[in-house]
Amino acid sequence: MKKFLLQFFTWWNGQTLGTRFHTWRHGAEVGRDEFGNIYYQGGTDSEGRTRRWVIYADQAEASMIPPGWHGWIHHRVDVAPSQESYAAREWEKSHEPNLTGSAAAYRPKGSLLSGRHRPQVTGDYDAWTPGG
Repeated sequence: MKKFLLQFFTWWNGQTLGTRFHTWRHGAEVGRDEFGNIYYQGGTDSEGRTRRWVIYADQAEASMIPPGWHGWIHHRVDVAPSQESYAAREWEKSHEPNLTGSAAAYRPKGSLLSGRHRPQVTGDYDAWTPGG
């Protein structure tokens, strides 16, 4: 019952009821990635292309799509990684979660939230004053 209510009232906990219905009606599973996400295709979008979507294994987090699947889901390539011998390139980074809003988020030097002393302004900047 809890899973049903989560699907009914939230979009970030896996799939919604609308997505479940669309997947049941039009979806054909294409493959799965190392994170447990399931990729589907079926039906057409507004541009006449085959619609592609992902059902996340856990919370809906777009950064959880590996590079090969990212290219496929955005129609950059026609063949899904599960249908070819896809291997990540040596320059492709492994997944790092989106840390925005957390204590581990990036805070540049001078940010009020960084906790560091803000650097002094040098003489190469003149503040704007109205009418001046």
